[in-house]
Order: sequence, then C-alpha cells, then structure tokens
Amino acid sequence: MFYLKDGEVSLKEFTEQDIENKVKWINDEKNNRYLHYDIPLSVEKTFEWFKARARNRIDCVIFYADIPVGLIGLIGIDKTNQKAEFYISMGRDDFKRKGIATTATRLVLGYAFDELALNKVFLNVDEDNGAACRLYEKIGFKLEGKFEKDIIHRGALINRLRYAMLSEDFKGEN
Repeated sequence: MFYLKDGEVSLKEFTEQDIENKVKWINDEKNNRYLHYDIPLSVEKTFEWFKARARNRIDCVIFYADIPVGLIGLIGIDKTNQKAEFYISMGRDDFKRKGIATTATRLVLGYAFDELALNKVFLNVDEDNGAACRLYEKIGFKLEGKFEKDIIHRGALINRLRYAMLSEDFKGEN
C-alpha cells in the first residue's frame, strides 16, 4: 500500500473505495474547468477504469487531517527514460489555497526522484489556468514550452503549457 505523509497532509493509494469521491469531485463544475475528462463521469465507468488501469502509474488520494480532499499521481512512468507525467486535482473547495496542494506535490516529487530514481517529472496545463501555473512555478517547475492550439476543450482549440522539473533541481522544501 502506497503511503506518504508530511504533517497533516498524507497521500494514500487510490482504492475502489475512493471511486465515489473521484466521480463527485471531477463532476463538480468548480473543479472540472481545466480537466480533460469525458464529463460527466459515472461510478460504473470509473470502476472499469480502476480495474483496467495501467501498471505504470501511481494514483493517490490527498488527505488533510484524515479527510480526503483531492487526487494526485504520476502517469506513464517510464523507467527506461526516467520520466513521468504529474497530475493533481483538489476536490474539496474548502481545502483549496491552504498549501495542501504544494505539500502533496512535493511529496510526489520526492517519491519520483528518490524512490523511483526518475530524472524528470513533467506536466501539461491549460495556458489560462493561472492558479495551477503559479503553483508549479512556486514549487520549481520550469516552463519548457507552449503547445499552440493543442487540444479541443469545450468546443475550442486551446493552448497548453509544458512544465517540467529535473531531479537535480528538486528541493523538497521549495
């Protein structure tokens, strides 16, 4: 069982019992503006995803004082090329802007670099998602580039930004 902790913030491996929270959080309009899911999610389809998901990923629930508040993880873990893609989504609005996402992100990065021996963790984010970009920059991710008209989201072509962090640039307490 995957488990990481720093103070009141802990990350626990996503289990079947977490499916209902994921569906509720992703379907919440306050949360899904920048998410690229086929909405609405259903419990049934999320259960199918859970049973069939790839082995080269780590999916966790973010807890604050034992209260589930969001989702975080690494996907496409590529040990050959020493990299993975990062994701995070805070599900509980009342726990946003409290530093929880920052702490949770540092925990995942520490695991990626120290335990998995990855060299690089990257992510793609919608260009107009300023809050997420500020979080990533605060933690130390560096902007690597911009994908012009990269994907269609809500009926429009949108630009996305690519951020990454190298293991040599990671400092757990940024």
